Amino acid sequence: MAHKIITDKLSIYIPQSKIEQKPVERLMKLGEKRDRSINYPVVEAIMEYLEREGA
Repeated sequence: MAHKIITDKLSIYIPQSKIEQKPVERLMKLGEKRDRSINYPVVEAIMEYLEREGA
């Protein structure tokens, strides 16, 4: 029997009030600079937030 691989995915909504700050473009630029995917800094930020909040 084939093993089923489950991956967790996260999709984010960027409010219209933040669009002008170009968060996606900035994440892409940061990812390129650090040779990482766009997801890497997003996940890092989430993990730091969770640690800070004690979650």
